[in-house]
Amino acid sequence: MTAFHRFALFATGVSATLLISACQPASDDVEVNAVQDDAPVVAEQVDNHEDMDAHDMMTADTTPDEMPMTDIFKDYTKSMTDMHNEMMVGMAYNDPDTAFAKSMLGHHHGAVDMAKIELKYGTDETMRKLAKDIIDSQQLEIDIINKWLASHPDAPKPKPDTQAMQQAYTVGMQAMHDNMMTGIANPVPDMAFASGMLPHHRGAVDMAMIQLQYGADKEMRKLAQDIIDAQQPEIIWLQEWIAKTTKPNA
Repeated sequence: MTAFHRFALFATGVSATLLISACQPASDDVEVNAVQDDAPVVAEQVDNHEDMDAHDMMTADTTPDEMPMTDIFKDYTKSMTDMHNEMMVGMAYNDPDTAFAKSMLGHHHGAVDMAKIELKYGTDETMRKLAKDIIDSQQLEIDIINKWLASHPDAPKPKPDTQAMQQAYTVGMQAMHDNMMTGIANPVPDMAFASGMLPHHRGAVDMAMIQLQYGADKEMRKLAQDIIDAQQPEIIWLQEWIAKTTKPNA
């Protein structure tokens, strides 16, 4: 069994667990990315998520079956496993605000792990600087979230929006995982980091949008808006870097 197939089986298992973990499907009239009328103004979401599909970031002469189980691939696989396990625990919380905080904590831990992997294997100075910046910025938000969680335990019972919130997170986390899976399989370390971090950033924006839809806590809603404002410019920047780097004779 090839490395890619082993990882695909892992992805399938995670996706299945995500779907099972949602209590019940949300009603058909629930819009996953809708935002409450009183939510802060959200910057326009980056268009065409599929424009820079991770499949196009792999080299033309490399097929998934030929991907070796390299050390970097093993490291990324472990980081994704840890991240998704922590996020799945978080999204199962009853209170939407606490679920957001716990899930985003796992998401941030995953970003820090990915950045450390880039610093271990990457050589491109631009990507290495991005990795260092991610570690610094994510650690600041990790501290904020941990402090908030210390005084905000989960609700004893599900709230009216809990089921819809969990379903929204399930859909978003599965999409993020599938795209990251292909991205980190890129054989070039710096491109693997950029291609994996792009859907990771998109996942953060999606999570923040869900928080603005279902969350009520002012501090967590502000954090969600801050995440959107910070991640969207980096999404565009990553798209441009990938496009420039993958051009022939670039």
